[in-house]
Amino acid sequence: MDPNLAAARGTLPADTVFRNGEIFNPFDCSWERADLAVRDGLVVGLGEGYVGTAEVDLAGLRVIPGLVDAHVHIESSLLCPAEFARAVLPRGTTTVIADPHEIANVMGASGIEYLLHEGKATPLDILVMLPSCVPATPGDTGGAVLTADDLLPFLGRKGVLGLGEMMDVPGVLGADPEVQRKIRLSDIRDGHAPSLSGKDLNAYILSGLQSDHETTTLPEAREKLRRGMFLFLREGSTERNLRDLAPSVTPCTACRCSLATDDRHADLLMCDGHIDDCIRKAVSAGVDLELALRMATLSPCDRFRLADRGALAPGCLADFCILGPGPVFTVERTYKRGRAVGEMPYRKPRGIRRPFACSPPGPEQIRITGSGEARVIGLSPGQITTRDLGLSVEEGGIPDTAQDILTAVVCDRYRDAGCGIGPVQGFRLQEGAIAASVSHDAHNIVAVGAEEGPLLAAIRRVIALQGGLVAVGLDQETVLPLPVAGLMSLEPCDCVAARLAELDRHVERLGGIPHAFMYLSFLALTVIPALRVTPRGLFDVAAGNHVPVFHSGSPAP
Repeated sequence: MDPNLAAARGTLPADTVFRNGEIFNPFDCSWERADLAVRDGLVVGLGEGYVGTAEVDLAGLRVIPGLVDAHVHIESSLLCPAEFARAVLPRGTTTVIADPHEIANVMGASGIEYLLHEGKATPLDILVMLPSCVPATPGDTGGAVLTADDLLPFLGRKGVLGLGEMMDVPGVLGADPEVQRKIRLSDIRDGHAPSLSGKDLNAYILSGLQSDHETTTLPEAREKLRRGMFLFLREGSTERNLRDLAPSVTPCTACRCSLATDDRHADLLMCDGHIDDCIRKAVSAGVDLELALRMATLSPCDRFRLADRGALAPGCLADFCILGPGPVFTVERTYKRGRAVGEMPYRKPRGIRRPFACSPPGPEQIRITGSGEARVIGLSPGQITTRDLGLSVEEGGIPDTAQDILTAVVCDRYRDAGCGIGPVQGFRLQEGAIAASVSHDAHNIVAVGAEEGPLLAAIRRVIALQGGLVAVGLDQETVLPLPVAGLMSLEPCDCVAARLAELDRHVERLGGIPHAFMYLSFLALTVIPALRVTPRGLFDVAAGNHVPVFHSGSPAP
């Protein structure tokens, strides 16, 4: 007889029996006082009368399945995969659905290979959705192009689930042949449809896109759920949508809703947590704990057809968390395949590089000249959307710290093709500048400054580092080198978090906003409304083209 079958029937001892646990059942959102029998990393049974070679008395503590992040870009943490795992496994996350979209835009197929290879070095299950939009839009000047033919060899490989977020909405709605070829690669396909509604939403879903994590309003969430989409409620460093979307979660919709972090820096992971933090925030927003747990366990597994996890049921992986006592949701211990996740020592990750090909810009290249009504990028607090502000500007009036209108610069790092400039409001810098090589989705160099000298110095420093985050001002420079494709650090997660905290303190002294580098990283994202800046200048997302800084009738720079 199969030993696991014998253990399930109680005729053979299990490896370990966890006694007296209060076990969460996501199938009906109930709690059950039972023993949990584990053998060969699998749950073989729940109930009474099981005997184990080892036994653990849980003394009534709550037990939940391992937490699952339905959509994350590991690169956005600034950590390599193994260090990302060191940050999130102790918090209860045992599986993440990762889209290596960021490193693929820099490195192409070799970036996907890097993530798959490095993911094997950790007990965290890193399951991959293939990046569908490299570049994000046909006009983006990134580091790679991936066609359907380039993605095809990855299908069927262990750990590859399907097609990642399809953000080329115009290509989908216009039935672009290459977009259609990509959609046909897999029958598991993630969407990316900010603000899409009505007939266009119907057409987008009809094309085969099944989920969305870019929803920001409650009416939008309800419409997408009614039309049959899976909804990922996102809570990242700057994309904070959970509170607004929480009322869409009901006992009827929880099976279609999952929790996701998308983009979360290492400092937030180390300080506030990962999916455990999302659960706490969901509960504080009025979601029942049991529904929040459902969204963090079984719901994403059902969405991605992962029948081997998401619940503590016979045949499922023995991935689970022991919660601490008390009303606040806190993970006390994490188990992966039936074994406690202990101390995970730091091992220096393998690197991968893409040399920078750009030259530092000169002063004349970053000056915004002209006067009149200017198109100004307006940051939206707690969102990655921006506003298209029309503000009156005098000749030579940018930067203008009194109006919080600063200079934004994006340099093409893959070719010596110059830079684009535009005005931005919302960073609040009173002096100095910040710059980074993390700039979704093409990951060119992006910088914002209140002074010309520090702005140029920050860009030069990023180039000299061959990738990093830099703050310059008050006769001080703070840096976080990112040698792995200009996106990730080789340092331990706690060191990266500490350096991010130093950068945030420096930005605060310059007068800047919290999480300034995460807002900076989205300044060139041409698939999210409304106004962005690219190496070719200001980009109007709705119009799908570049526009001058000054409106018609005003002198253009």
